[in-house]
Amino acid sequence: MKELIGYAEKFKSQMNLADFALVKFCLISIGVLTGLGVPKKHRKHASAIAGVVFVVTYAPLMTKFLRIVLKNSETTIEK
Repeated sequence: MKELIGYAEKFKSQMNLADFALVKFCLISIGVLTGLGVPKKHRKHASAIAGVVFVVTYAPLMTKFLRIVLKNSETTIEK
């Protein structure tokens, strides 16, 4: 498992913005396909779970992103 994580870290370090966009579109597509396969009687429950997962994962990512943006804007202003 450690070897697999090492490969993932190496791959991540070589990715550019377009690669990350491709990963995001891939994940969106698999989410849509999964959603299409959920039976009608379980869709409300599945959408509630998906909403919670989205908030729990999106909030920390945006917090980290905004910290980076604010830190870089402060250094730009100081120069």
